[in-house]
Amino acid sequence: MDNKYVLNESVTGEDLRQVRKLLNMTQKEFAVFVNSSKRTVENWEMKDEPIKGPIVTLVEILRRHPEFAEKLEAPKTRLKLRLWYMYEDMVCTVIDVDEPKRIVKIRNYIDDPLFRAFGKNTEPEFEDYEEFLKSRCFPETRDKIKLELKRLGIPFYDPILIIEKTEGRMAEDKFWIRIER
Repeated sequence: MDNKYVLNESVTGEDLRQVRKLLNMTQKEFAVFVNSSKRTVENWEMKDEPIKGPIVTLVEILRRHPEFAEKLEAPKTRLKLRLWYMYEDMVCTVIDVDEPKRIVKIRNYIDDPLFRAFGKNTEPEFEDYEEFLKSRCFPETRDKIKLELKRLGIPFYDPILIIEKTEGRMAEDKFWIRIER
């Protein structure tokens, strides 16, 4: 037997139910967490035969580190504007902003500062947020900027409006921003 990892080959419905309860999740919440349907979770939990597949590894990890699920939760506190700073399809930082009150709250979902919206800064000020937005747009001093703004349907230079149109995508990287109001 040359198993490289110390993992079970399968789990039972009871194993799955115990992990779900350990996480204090309903079947529906657990289904969302594991990216499946509620019906699939119900079927797994009722199964008498061994369950195999990727869910086994996830159940093993969650048994050992139930706090892992909490680390992946989106922040509950939500301000007027939420930005999801992404690298390809991975969430790196969630940024909640109340622009009139100049409040910025962030939560990083990755340890590497190179992938975080504000690098090593875990408590950015509103000015840091403004600089971050500008860094994800073409410069305000760009040649023929009025033509570019017109092409985007934006009346004046405003980084948040530009990001709404361009997703903050830059030619030289794979980062982008999803905005929720």
